[in-house]
Amino acid sequence: MTTTPPIAHDSPYGADLDVEHRRWHEITAMCRSLSPDERERPGYYSDHDWTVKDLIAHLGMWFAEAGLQLQQIRAGTYEEQPLDVDARNAEALDALREQSWSTVWSQAHAARTLMLAAWADLDERSDAADFWTRKAGAEHEGQHLERLHVWVAELRAARA
Repeated sequence: MTTTPPIAHDSPYGADLDVEHRRWHEITAMCRSLSPDERERPGYYSDHDWTVKDLIAHLGMWFAEAGLQLQQIRAGTYEEQPLDVDARNAEALDALREQSWSTVWSQAHAARTLMLAAWADLDERSDAADFWTRKAGAEHEGQHLERLHVWVAELRAARA
């Protein structure tokens, strides 16, 4: 069972946090349904030879980045910087590809917990916070759910 900080329903992002929680629970349930070998089998994204482990590393990296940015927004120290999403994705994949499943899994959960705490602490919505909550929250997770469902079904079918 995934532990998550309580969702602040009085937060301006309460509804968004609820959706994020449901999507992350769906992702983690699918990951837990796979064997260790299946989590590291290339094919999640065939054009990049991503595995489910790579997906979790990718999500974890964005959780960590968003958590930092949301903390800065809350503290009033946020400064918008150019963001090369493709370069950040490649850097994260390179940095985490050789890590074990347990390391990647733990890192993603820890980063998500910190991101959620920073997100729930926001007193008001802002364009910057909206950007980061979309980049790492439910919207981003949703972008990966359909393919993850398909890939998990393919992995399960290959078991037979």
